Amino acid sequence: MMEEEELEFVEELEAVLQLTPEVQLAIEQVFPSQDPLDRADFNAVEYINTLFPTEQSLANIDEVVNKIRLKIRRLDDNIRTVVRGQTNVGQDGRQALEEAQKAIQQLFGKIKDIKDKADKSEQMVKEITRDIKQLDHAKRHLTTSITTLNHLHMLAGGVDSLEAMTRRRQYGEVANLLQGVMNVLEHFHKYMGIPQIRQLSERVKAAQTELGQQILADFEEAFPSQGTKRPGGPSNVLRDACLVANILDPRIKQEIIKKFIKQHLSEYLVLFQENQDVAWLDKIDRRYAWIKRQLVDYEEKYGRMFPREWYMTERIAVEFCHVTRTELAKIMRTRAKEIEVKLLLFAIQRTTNFEGFLAKRFSGCTLTDGTLKKLESPPTSTNPFLEDEPAPEMEELATEKGDLDQPKKPKAPDNPFHGIVSKCFEPHLYVYIESQDKNLGELIDRFVADFKSQGPPKPNTDEGGAVLPSCADLFVYYKKCMVQCSQLSTGEPMIALTTIFQKYLREYAWKILSGNLPKTTTSSGGLTISSLLKEKEGSEVAKFTLEELCLICSILSTAEYCLATTQQLEEKLKEKVDVSLIERINLTGEMDTFSTVISSSIQLLVQDLDAACDPALTAMSKMQWQNVEHVGDQSPYVTSVILHIKQNVPIIRDNLASTRKYFTQFCIKFANSFIPKFITHLFKCKPISMVGAEQLLLDTHSLKMVLLDLPSIGSQVVRKAPASYTKIVVKGMTRAEMILKVVMAPHEPLVVFVDNYIKLLTDCNTETFQKILDMKGLKRSEQSSMLELLRQRLPAPPSGAEGSSSLSLMAPTPEQESSRIRKLEKLIKKRL
Repeated sequence: MMEEEELEFVEELEAVLQLTPEVQLAIEQVFPSQDPLDRADFNAVEYINTLFPTEQSLANIDEVVNKIRLKIRRLDDNIRTVVRGQTNVGQDGRQALEEAQKAIQQLFGKIKDIKDKADKSEQMVKEITRDIKQLDHAKRHLTTSITTLNHLHMLAGGVDSLEAMTRRRQYGEVANLLQGVMNVLEHFHKYMGIPQIRQLSERVKAAQTELGQQILADFEEAFPSQGTKRPGGPSNVLRDACLVANILDPRIKQEIIKKFIKQHLSEYLVLFQENQDVAWLDKIDRRYAWIKRQLVDYEEKYGRMFPREWYMTERIAVEFCHVTRTELAKIMRTRAKEIEVKLLLFAIQRTTNFEGFLAKRFSGCTLTDGTLKKLESPPTSTNPFLEDEPAPEMEELATEKGDLDQPKKPKAPDNPFHGIVSKCFEPHLYVYIESQDKNLGELIDRFVADFKSQGPPKPNTDEGGAVLPSCADLFVYYKKCMVQCSQLSTGEPMIALTTIFQKYLREYAWKILSGNLPKTTTSSGGLTISSLLKEKEGSEVAKFTLEELCLICSILSTAEYCLATTQQLEEKLKEKVDVSLIERINLTGEMDTFSTVISSSIQLLVQDLDAACDPALTAMSKMQWQNVEHVGDQSPYVTSVILHIKQNVPIIRDNLASTRKYFTQFCIKFANSFIPKFITHLFKCKPISMVGAEQLLLDTHSLKMVLLDLPSIGSQVVRKAPASYTKIVVKGMTRAEMILKVVMAPHEPLVVFVDNYIKLLTDCNTETFQKILDMKGLKRSEQSSMLELLRQRLPAPPSGAEGSSSLSLMAPTPEQESSRIRKLEKLIKKRL
């Protein structure tokens, strides 16, 4: 019973002492403790196990119990002291609260006294300042009244004087007075309800209307619309009248300017009427010479009559441009059949020169028709088409290759007058485009004829493969056309010219480059890209001469130059054309064409060297390797292969010195072609004795060293071969060595032989194993058991794979890599 009561007491105590997590966290922050007895999750059993971890530690139980009892007594003493200390806390708290309440009551009383005194002080100040405020308001009203009366007096007197001066045409005095009257009248806007004020305002408006009509009449009298007779010099009255017009309604100023310019250009309309001989394009210079004389005449006679801020000289020039554009457009529509390319270019050149003259003399601030605006200069570009002359003579543009390689010059700010007259020629630019189409066709034909007459370029071993000079001439002509057309128009004509460029870039690629690649067969059929991309393994291909190799390298270098320059041409065309038409400029197809020529050239070089090595490989496969009795130096077929490599590669490298990356591609493609072919011929060498296999292994190592040195073979400067090339050679030739090592290994015991094959050839399969067994000269009966053992010991194939295809997902062999490259070339051929 006692034990049950104690258990119930402990449970009740634990329930009472179960604190919330927030309270427990607060206690830990106020009274931090590391004692396990103070933890909220205290466990007595774990605590006792900590004190007595082993049976031997129970020997100290009395000492531990004494320590705990001592700690209990100390806690009891502390609790007793705290409880006794809290006996008088409640009484002290109540006393402190009563004292605080008394202090608050006293504070409220003092605050109320202060507020009452402040109210009395405020009332006293209001009584003292009441009279002062009234005096201030009176003074302010009086000042306003006096100011308004003064303004009224000034306004009344000013209106009277204004009317009198207007009648006497004293425009100089009117200009100053009118501005003052208008400024004063602004002060009376809120008093327009007063009849007298409204009457004065109406008199001012009437005076302004009368001034405007009077000034227009004076200008009409001085510069009549009919006739071309003009006074001998500027009039002071009209000069002052312009100052008054600046203050009046802007329409008065516009009317004066319009009438003066119209009268000033009336003679031009008569002299250059559509039916006059001087109006045609061949005499367009006379139009611009006439306006230049008129501008000089205007500056001498009327330069001081109009205010400087009216920009009358520029306005005359701009209006002349608008009239000229309209007249030229009209006459060209009427006589469209008479427009020839030379005549059109002559007229455009003179017109753009005149627009450049205007840009140098005037700022363009009067161009408010919204059709012409200044454009921001594009960012500096690195392409060779950037250097454009600020105002080039179109027929005098450079035609040598060096023009494309000159240092870049910053582009001059755009001419604000560009197109203000020359815009009228745009509808007739089809004549220019057709002419360029014809000229480029003749240029391509001349390139073809020159190539046939002059023959292929001479071998070049000093500066790399010679680029055909015709490609530089083509792109220089392209630049000339582009500059001309961009000066004529940046709209649809530029798109039409781009189409012409694309057409003849393709023709150059096919007729000049692909059309002159040496033929790989002796048949009379012409060379095509498709024939270049076909595999030639097993066929007899005549070896190219030195001149033919140099020609292929030259065509490759030319195609590379055309590819890079075509990309720059595309960027420059996009800079020249309107922003809305940029998306229609795309020369990707032409760049792909040049890439195809490059690929075809490399393929020809690879096929040539590959075909030269074929006889040696054939000789290797026909040797009686089972009769070889001792291992000597490298075999004759290896010497033959090395000889062909040393003959061809230095020539190709020297002629591709300017396009090093394509020489690297040549090396990689040759390795991808030769190594699989070598392994194929290696499998044909059967049966092979142990000594024969050792000789083949020696030959394979010799070829491997030669191939690793292929990029710099025969060169005085030894360069490290590219890592991508070295990786292909090492991987392919190592596989050939592993095949020979498997052949050299004894085929008994069978398990050891099969395991050795799987270990040495990571891409092992039953087909390769079958070929190796044939090389060893084993009978079919022996091979069947070995093949069955191989199938059992090969790694488990992935799901869905069977037989020899189990390892098809592993790293590709050199044969597979070569096949993939050929497939890629065939895809390119099909797309073209």
